[in-house]
Amino acid sequence: MDKVFSDKINILKALAITLVVSGHLEFRFFDMFPPYSFQLALFFFISGMLFKDKYLDNIADFIKRRIKSLLVLYFIYSAFYAIVTIIIDKLTGKFWGMELSWKNFFITPFLNGHQFDLSCPMWFVTQLFITMITFLFLERQLRHFSAKSKLIIYTIMGFAAIPLSKAFPLTPIFLLIIRTMFSLFFVYLGNFYVKKIHGNYNIFTPKILAIVICLQAILWHFNRDFDPQHGIGLSYVLVWARFDSQIVVPVLTSITGIWFSLFFIEVTYNYLKDIKFIKLIGENTYHIMANHLFVMYLITAAIFKINGIPISERNLHNIYWIFNPVQNTYLYFVLTMIITTYTGAGLKFLKKHIPVIKDI
Repeated sequence: MDKVFSDKINILKALAITLVVSGHLEFRFFDMFPPYSFQLALFFFISGMLFKDKYLDNIADFIKRRIKSLLVLYFIYSAFYAIVTIIIDKLTGKFWGMELSWKNFFITPFLNGHQFDLSCPMWFVTQLFITMITFLFLERQLRHFSAKSKLIIYTIMGFAAIPLSKAFPLTPIFLLIIRTMFSLFFVYLGNFYVKKIHGNYNIFTPKILAIVICLQAILWHFNRDFDPQHGIGLSYVLVWARFDSQIVVPVLTSITGIWFSLFFIEVTYNYLKDIKFIKLIGENTYHIMANHLFVMYLITAAIFKINGIPISERNLHNIYWIFNPVQNTYLYFVLTMIITTYTGAGLKFLKKHIPVIKDI
C-alpha cells in the first residue's frame, strides 16, 4: 500500500470518528447525509480495505493480532469504566450502566456492549472483532469464487439482514447475527474496492457525483429526522438492529455515504494531508470512540460547577445529553475531539516508553 493511499485511509478514519462524535452531539457536517446514516458502515468498509489475503493461510496470527489490537484494550477500558461508574455512583447516586457481574463484564460486550453507559460506543469494537473473524473464515471458504460471485453473496447477506431482523424476535444471539450479516457486506465492499476498483476505475467523476446526489435526494423521501415519532428514516441504530420501517434504505444510504466520504477525501486530500491534528485523529480513533462520552460528561460537570448547578441534575438526563446545546454544542465538540485525541496520543507515548506496559 503506497503512502498516499495509506494517508487517505487515515484521513478517512479521522472523518469517520469525527462523524460519530458529531452524531452523538446531534449535528451534521454533510446535511444531506444525516448522523448515523452511514458512519458505522464506513468503519467496516475501512476494515475491509485494510484486510490482507495473507491471513487466509494464517488464521492463528490473524486472531492473535485482532485480540491484541481490539479486545485487550477493550477490557482494559471496561475495567477503567467500571471503576469510574462506581465512583460517579458514590458521588452522585447514579449508576450509569448494568449491574456489575461476571456475565456483564465478559459476555455482554459481545452481545450489545452497553454494560457501561459511559463507554457504550465501544460496542462497535467487539462487533468489529466478531465480524472480521467471521469474514476471515468466510473468505477461506469462498477463496476460489470470483470477486463478482463473492460480491453477490455478500450483497445478498447485507440486504437480507434487515428483513430478517423484522421476521424473527431479536434475541441477543439473533441480534448479533443480524449485525454481523449487515457489517460483512461493507467489509467485503471495502476489500472489493481496494482490489478491483481503486487504481483501475475512476469513480469520482462529475457524472457519478450527480448520480449519487440524485439517489440521495430520492432516499431523503424516506427521511423522518424532522419528526422523530415517525422513525429515524435515513439514520439507523445498528447495535439494536433498529431500522424502523425501512427495508433497503439503510444499505443504500450507507453506500452513498461511503462513496461521498471517499469523494470528499479525494477532493480535500491536498489540503488535509499536512494537518498534523487530523493525522492524530485518524491514529487514535479507538481512544476517541472509547472516551468521548466520558469527556462530554466531565465538560458538563465543569459547566455545572461554574454555574453553581448540583451535579445530581445530570442524573435526570440520558448519557448523550449536553448542557444548553444551542450555545454549547460546538464547544463540546471541539473540546471533546482535542481531549480524546491527545489522550490517545499520550497513552501511546506511555506504552512506547514504559517497559511494563509495552506488550499490552
